[in-house]
Amino acid sequence: MGSEDRVTAAFRAVPRANFLPPGERGRAAYDGPIAIGHGQTNSQPRTVADMLRLLDVRPGQRVLDVGAGSGWTTALLAWIVGPEGSVLGLERVASLAEFGAANLAAAGMPWARLTLADPVALGATDHAPFDRILVSAEPKTLPHSLVEQLRGDGVMVIPVAGRMLRVVRTERGHDVTTHGHYRFVPLITDG
Repeated sequence: MGSEDRVTAAFRAVPRANFLPPGERGRAAYDGPIAIGHGQTNSQPRTVADMLRLLDVRPGQRVLDVGAGSGWTTALLAWIVGPEGSVLGLERVASLAEFGAANLAAAGMPWARLTLADPVALGATDHAPFDRILVSAEPKTLPHSLVEQLRGDGVMVIPVAGRMLRVVRTERGHDVTTHGHYRFVPLITDG
């Protein structure tokens, strides 16, 4: 199954409505960001699909989901990697981490978990390296601490200063390509 086919299938298998606040579930088909509280959003489906296609996640991979929010992207990633893979979702806002973890648990994919992010360190160095890293919030500059958490040839997709970047870790550092302009909520980088 190709990357695009996996993403399309994941969208069918993991309904967005299950990851929205109850009062917003009727808007799940809306192709735009939906507020989930604390100034955070459940990202626009078209944008999520674009990011997942750029990330090119494969079954069996280890994936880090930074800015997991309501848990929807964590669940989509978990569906793609399957039970032979693993996904760790991180969220900095405690009540959203609880909400997202509950949504993810209800989705029934125990090879994925969503937890409160470390308030000091970005990512999960104690669980690295990862095959793929998805970041669903926007820093002003590329966080090299996340690049270092990629396995060799690993891929990260991250919006930086309004541009979607695809970062591939290489033997000599990393290669970056740009894939359009996007707007995201800011990446929370401190407690």
